[in-house]
Amino acid sequence: MASLTEIFEEYDFLDGDDRYRLLIDLGRELPPMPDALKTDATLVRGCSASVWVYPVEEGGDLTFLADSNAAITKGIIALVLKTVEGKSAKETAALDISAELAPFDLSSQLSSNRTQGIPNMIALIKETAERLA
Repeated sequence: MASLTEIFEEYDFLDGDDRYRLLIDLGRELPPMPDALKTDATLVRGCSASVWVYPVEEGGDLTFLADSNAAITKGIIALVLKTVEGKSAKETAALDISAELAPFDLSSQLSSNRTQGIPNMIALIKETAERLA
């Protein structure tokens, strides 16, 4: 998978519909999340679509399994997770995920329905990282 910088370079080059396609492709690259993990406990609140996020600790790194029932929203959570890829729980807890995503200017690129859950996705990831750090 591409780095966040590489994704931004491609995203910045594209226009509206192609940006949607890029996000959808990012979502398709997520590893599959078992249905058994798609529970009320892993559901991100406040999203217009259903989004599930489940933490996994691997060799000191904190990773997440994620899925959504909407293709673009799945791409958005994939982009959010790209900001914390390869980081420990401590590093993730200290990271300003919103600042990492700022160059994408998602709020002006996507409808408010698509972006309203992003702060909740970020909050869940940060809270999980802080708890595990």
